[in-house]
Amino acid sequence: MFLSPLLFAAYHNDVALLNHSVIRTLVRLFLLWICLALPSTAMALTPEQQGRNIFEEADRRNSGYVDLEVELQMILRSPRGVANERLLRIKQLEIPDDGDKVLLVFDSPADVRGTALLSHAHKEADDDQWVFLPALKRVKKIASKNRGSPFMGSEFSYENLSTPELEKYHYRFLDQQMLNGVSCFLVERLPKQTSSAYSKEHFWIDQDEYRIQQVEYFDSVNRLEKRLVVSQYKRFGNYWKAGRMLMTNLLSKRSTELLWRNYRFSVGLDERRDFSVNSIRRAR
Repeated sequence: MFLSPLLFAAYHNDVALLNHSVIRTLVRLFLLWICLALPSTAMALTPEQQGRNIFEEADRRNSGYVDLEVELQMILRSPRGVANERLLRIKQLEIPDDGDKVLLVFDSPADVRGTALLSHAHKEADDDQWVFLPALKRVKKIASKNRGSPFMGSEFSYENLSTPELEKYHYRFLDQQMLNGVSCFLVERLPKQTSSAYSKEHFWIDQDEYRIQQVEYFDSVNRLEKRLVVSQYKRFGNYWKAGRMLMTNLLSKRSTELLWRNYRFSVGLDERRDFSVNSIRRAR
């Protein structure tokens, strides 16, 4: 069929527009197919979302045992290596709608026997903490501004001894790294609360079981202050629990080692009986 130059030009333009529209449609369909075909973990996530997801999974795997009791040996070492030992025990109760409750009691030596720390963690509000000092026969509430203070001369602060709740922090995935032969996620955690003693914390969490392997703590002026190394994990049913924690103050060169033993789960702890403020007076 013969077409005039004008009709030919119009026909050519229509075909070009049609082809362009078809190509755009095909591209959209192809991209949609790619998105649907990829697993959700391959979808683009921000570093903040990645970091939060890692901590949520770690928390999920370490929750659900209801309560526990455990015994500890605490070893305090001076910069010259002089060691002092203490024995203590911990009770912990999971609270479904709030943060966990923890009671820590010293059994020896005699000068600290009966000293107790009670922590009521909260999902968003500041945690409540009380310490009982037998020599003074009084319970003292720890002010939020003092939660960064060393607990009983150790390198663990009051803040370190309260269970951290997911809602109190911002998270950011930084990298994947090998640590002592273990493949780890490196995640930065930043406190939302100004009362925290730390400006940020870096966590190495193993990729297989989501267990904390190491934490670095940065002080209020962003100096690397302390390093916590967690090891000797043992599995109890569905839960992995550490056997050793070593907290080193990189500025003072002091260290505190915790050796955990005799874990017992679902022992029937009672919130009012075992974790009230009055209960720490009789914690023996």
